[in-house]
Amino acid sequence: MRLIRLLKKDLAREISGWVEKDLLSADQARSICSEYDVDFDAARDDSGGYRLLVNLAYLFGGLALITILGANWELIPRALRMGGLIALTAAFHIMGVLRYKADQHASANGFFLLGNLVFGASIILIAQIYHLGEHMPDGVFWWALGSLPFALLTRSPMLALFSCVLALIWFWIEFGMGYFPALFPIFICAGIYVLYHAKSSYLLFLTVVVSACLWLESLVTQGHGVHRYGFNISIEHFVVAVALTILGYSVAEWMFHRNTSRTKDYATILSLWSLRLGLLLLFILSFADPWREMMRDNWEYGQTMLMIVVPVLLAALGFAFVAKRLRVVLPAVLISSGALAAVVLWGHRDHAVVYQIVVNLCLIVAGILLIVRGTRSDTSHYYFMGVGTIVITALLRYFDLVGDFIGGAILFAVMAAIMLAAARFWRARNDKEAAS
Repeated sequence: MRLIRLLKKDLAREISGWVEKDLLSADQARSICSEYDVDFDAARDDSGGYRLLVNLAYLFGGLALITILGANWELIPRALRMGGLIALTAAFHIMGVLRYKADQHASANGFFLLGNLVFGASIILIAQIYHLGEHMPDGVFWWALGSLPFALLTRSPMLALFSCVLALIWFWIEFGMGYFPALFPIFICAGIYVLYHAKSSYLLFLTVVVSACLWLESLVTQGHGVHRYGFNISIEHFVVAVALTILGYSVAEWMFHRNTSRTKDYATILSLWSLRLGLLLLFILSFADPWREMMRDNWEYGQTMLMIVVPVLLAALGFAFVAKRLRVVLPAVLISSGALAAVVLWGHRDHAVVYQIVVNLCLIVAGILLIVRGTRSDTSHYYFMGVGTIVITALLRYFDLVGDFIGGAILFAVMAAIMLAAARFWRARNDKEAAS
């Protein structure tokens, strides 16, 4: 895995400059680009920036139209309001269909976006006419659902992202008001469908991943007679987040073995963010207070948590087995499961510092492994992520000494030795490559 996969279009444009300077032939440039599944000729003429500006123009034009309608809403006769909204919505979508049939897909998506914006304004304004405000999140839901068919039919990542963001807003409002958004998976599945059939869209991919994680987290409070929905974060949510992080990394490793370049690009993003989230969770657990909270907690949602965590961890082991990465995932599963069992069965507040020390040692080991992986694969972001992990751990412990001053001094000395060893290893490897 290389971070350059996420910058492959920039690579193609850079290579085109080498071709103009006669440093490479056009055939060689095409061969290099084919390694990253990029069309060299199309990348040179890529108008992604132009399309982005045009789509933003459609977006702001739609918002301007909605603002004008809203400002003069009371001055317009009721029949004209209804007819105008319906006519505008239909006109924009008809224009989108005509442009799509003419193979002008970018322009068609812009008109569909305008139509979706007017459709949402119609829901809000018509509800105002007839005083339909009993449950406000329903309007956002129907807006997201009404926009979804156009994303599926055109397989447009932009339109799918629009619907998924609306669905996230609906999820946030609905769940925050104490209701369970049971239909949210519809939008997750639709996003996956578009990702599978359309061109790469990193924003849509991350939105779908975040949506799926939020959905699973919301299930923690579902079932067993406990129905207090909302954003009261519990220890059970934290445990589910740990399990989902392990699953995300396992799925990423499995995706690396797929044949398509697009899947490998998504795997790169998922792996990086899973590692970053995992390190963030470890940093939180590197303090004693979270452990004391876990030992004091009554685990109100314990049963539902286990119903989610157990299948998630088993799935993580399955993906890791297929990807031949059990040596990384299995220790993470065993350590997290063992720590949870120890806290629940034998946890005592006086033992919090012990767990804190163990987590700090895990952070050091994780930093070492990232440094080693980055060095062996010659991937700098792994190397510097490992170095950053050790440095941040040292800084955190400087302000919150583990146990006592002697323990803190020993920990700092160990970290210093690791940093020197990593630096010498990196230098020796670079010298060896330079000599060869």
